[in-house]
Amino acid sequence: MVLRSYWKCRLKSSCFPAPRWIRPGLAALFWFCVTQLVCGAGALGENKFVRQKNAEFDVTYNDTVKSNNQTIYAFNHTISRNKTEGVRVTVDVMQQHLESPILFVIRQKQAVMSFQVPLILRGLYQRKYPYKHVGRTLCQPPTRAASETQYFFVDVSTLSSQETNFQLRVSRVESFTLQTDRKFSFAASPSQPQFFKYVFPDGVDTVIVKVNSDVNFPCSVMSVQDIQCPVYDLDNNVAFIGMYQTMTKKGAITVQRKDFPSNSFYVVVVVKTEDEACGGPLRFYPLQPDELIDAGNRTKDLDVVVSPAINSEKYVIGMLFCLGIFLSFYVLTLLVACKTPASPYEYGSFGESGADISISLSLFCSERSLDSVARSRQESLSSVEEDDYDTLEDIDSDKNIVRTKKYLCVSDLARKDKRILSKKYQIYFWNIATIAVFYALPVIQLVITYQTVVNVTGNQDICYYNFLCAHPLGALSAFNNILSNLGYVMLGLLFLLIVFKRDVTHSRALLRNDLNALECGIPKHFGVYYAMGTALMMEGLLSACYHVCPNYTNFQFDTSFMYMIAGLCMLKLYQKRHPDINASAYTAYACLAAVIFFSVLGVVFGRGNMVFWIVFSVIHILATLLLSTQLYYMGRWRLDAGIMRRIVYVIYTDCIRQCSGPMYIDRMVLLVMGNIVNWSLAAYGLIERPNDFASYLLAIAICNLLLYFAFYIIMKLRSGERIKCLPVVCILFTAVVWGFALYFFFQGLSTWQKTPAESREHNRDCILLSFFDDHDIWHFLSSIAMFGSFLVLLTMDDDLDTVQRDKIYVF
Repeated sequence: MVLRSYWKCRLKSSCFPAPRWIRPGLAALFWFCVTQLVCGAGALGENKFVRQKNAEFDVTYNDTVKSNNQTIYAFNHTISRNKTEGVRVTVDVMQQHLESPILFVIRQKQAVMSFQVPLILRGLYQRKYPYKHVGRTLCQPPTRAASETQYFFVDVSTLSSQETNFQLRVSRVESFTLQTDRKFSFAASPSQPQFFKYVFPDGVDTVIVKVNSDVNFPCSVMSVQDIQCPVYDLDNNVAFIGMYQTMTKKGAITVQRKDFPSNSFYVVVVVKTEDEACGGPLRFYPLQPDELIDAGNRTKDLDVVVSPAINSEKYVIGMLFCLGIFLSFYVLTLLVACKTPASPYEYGSFGESGADISISLSLFCSERSLDSVARSRQESLSSVEEDDYDTLEDIDSDKNIVRTKKYLCVSDLARKDKRILSKKYQIYFWNIATIAVFYALPVIQLVITYQTVVNVTGNQDICYYNFLCAHPLGALSAFNNILSNLGYVMLGLLFLLIVFKRDVTHSRALLRNDLNALECGIPKHFGVYYAMGTALMMEGLLSACYHVCPNYTNFQFDTSFMYMIAGLCMLKLYQKRHPDINASAYTAYACLAAVIFFSVLGVVFGRGNMVFWIVFSVIHILATLLLSTQLYYMGRWRLDAGIMRRIVYVIYTDCIRQCSGPMYIDRMVLLVMGNIVNWSLAAYGLIERPNDFASYLLAIAICNLLLYFAFYIIMKLRSGERIKCLPVVCILFTAVVWGFALYFFFQGLSTWQKTPAESREHNRDCILLSFFDDHDIWHFLSSIAMFGSFLVLLTMDDDLDTVQRDKIYVF
């Protein structure tokens, strides 16, 4: 109700109910008047004047207010069901020092908004930032009528006994409704937040809301909220409902129609009072509690655009594409198996036609016939225990004689009973299967909890997605990052099938007492291969779990089995020519568990912690020295109280007294290179102290694997052995794929080393089928590259299948 004259009311001895004939607007006025007089009068019986003015849009009102003078501005506007216009209230206080703040109460049909000026916003450590220029957009109550006139009132009051000047302006926001694919620019500040409405057009079920700015700071928050009142558009309440994320230059939220029954939503942009949440510095430090701090100019220019996201057809195409790529490897494997002739003893589907190359290693090994080999095996039947160390002294001395020869053959390190060794290496598979079950179950439970928390709270700072290419499906926020891990699982299973085929064929050859299977070639033990295939499958599963909600607390899920794969590949390379002295599964997995333990410690405590890096570098160097000694002496050394005395004796006799060269030159070259690489990596970590400790640790494992693999290939060729056509193709193909995979890996679409807002600066649009991003392509290519690397390990020594073991050089 609009009153055309001034009203005056006096404080009565008791409150009275409003008569029934008074209209609701007048009743609200009387109620407000009485409560203000009762609560705000300085002394009983003081007069308080309440005046109401008819007010118009786009007119600036300069007025004053004091404790006994309250002003009500009455506005009316027409709301159309087919057209939405925003209403914005802007308030300025002209005086520098105020005795008490001015209270503004805006009463609408279905909502009430109140704020004080100066507006006090709090930061960290209860810092207080006052703002004397405030702008707020009113929420729009829905209407069922085609056209309706609605009233709203702006009440201005204060408890100050002095007159305070203020300015009030109410204006219409013409571009309140966002249009699809049309960029809209605006400015916002902590005391002047902005929000806009978006209505889903027909046929569009999912959209991406993108907010951009040319500057990093001030830090801001973008939020998507349902159409309801009130709208939470201040720094201290924007996180109450809806989905939200902090941003510097980029922000993006994927919104689905099913989450908003009204088929529309608000896009809210708030500038924060401080920049710490976005990785910025804390500029102000109050000297006293409750001290007011001038935040300065924190206005930020932004633009928003809402674009349709992909439809269900794109999801189907993406899934079919992913399946098609990896099923083609099954088809290719089947074709190779059908067209490739069998090996000399029908060994598997990856044999090769043509003459097999038998290389003479007479410079290194003595010539022995099959009969002499058989006799040597019979003579060493007592040395068939799984443990490397036996109880009889003559057997121990026999080991010392054999393993310390200057030139070793595979027959010298394949003396133990094959049945015992096969059982020993099968433990690799059963152990990793057990580890996988007990590791994966809590991981799956944890990431489901993570995703539930994200969906319930709407806090999209919890997970570090590439928000510009994160396609949701059901409760999953980034289904494309999860789907692209399918390759690890499918190719890991394919590798297990290939290994199983070779295992069955080799077992049949042994049952036939085939001499090639019994006494020729590299000893065939498949347990580590089974463990490698299982690890590849688990890498896919755990990488998918990590990408449900990627962040620094669960990054170990994505890397744990990468450490496993790297360690198993090195063990398999070593096992090829050292089957008797290769590490047991228990020792290997215990070492890998220690690596994962340090990975967790590094992620939690390693960032900038000098003490941690010193301790880790010392352990890294000591472990490298111990492993080097173990490899150089083939395990024939003891770590006991006399170790230092023996080291001094060796240095004196070999380096000072006669200055003799190393006895095992090839091994020494490898170990020197390995120590140079590892000491360099330790020095780099100590100096640079990289934030991403897990990736740093993985880089150490990969560098050592590549170094050993290159050494193996070089020594194989140097020994006169040859690599068949299929492994050569696998090596070249794998090297090319690894190159492209690493290129996409280093694109860095997100990084949990920084704040979520800084991470979003690296976000980029999809580049493949409008469904997959750079990191998805890394998943595709790295899974293929790992599969190819496994095939190289499996087939690399197929040329030796007809070469007697006493003619195969150990390196």
